[in-house]
Amino acid sequence: MRSGKIERKTLETEVNVELDLDGQGKTSLNTGIGFFDHMLDSFCRFARFDLNLWVQGDLRVDQHHTVEDCGIVMGQAFVRAIGDRKGIERVGDCLFPMDEALVQAAVDISNRGFLAWQVDLADGMVGDFPVEVAEEFFRAFAVNAGLTVHIRLLAGKNRHHVLEAVFKAFGRALGLAAGKNRFDQDVPSTKGVL
Repeated sequence: MRSGKIERKTLETEVNVELDLDGQGKTSLNTGIGFFDHMLDSFCRFARFDLNLWVQGDLRVDQHHTVEDCGIVMGQAFVRAIGDRKGIERVGDCLFPMDEALVQAAVDISNRGFLAWQVDLADGMVGDFPVEVAEEFFRAFAVNAGLTVHIRLLAGKNRHHVLEAVFKAFGRALGLAAGKNRFDQDVPSTKGVL
């Protein structure tokens, strides 16, 4: 079973995560931010990852620390779960439509953390979630998981639709990349290592 469990406690947050890459998209989420829970559930359903996530954050300050720290810890759990990277597809991409929104996501499990974020969306709130912290989540996840991630908004203006398409596209792309390659059990790299 490809799973990872991480607990992290700082002066700003306490985060406990269990991530199973060979799941069915089931979640148990409690971040204290309703819309963020909805987005993480959407991500997991399209990645087919099981995720248990509990967070106690300094929401009296704002949502930034909680969201970013979830990205850090989920990225670290992903590294534990993916293991030596042998026998994986390594890359995945998705073009995800949601009503007027269209998002493209591409992922390489490269062991080189990088985020290219081209989601030009007006700042504001979706429920209890500030739009600008989405980028912080994806950057923290990508850097800590060693992923090269490109996310691009091709169309859309409704913030809820756009962010939901982003999380779903990323989930689908990462799920494909983490998938098992039934033909090749080596590390998918010309270097022989990732």
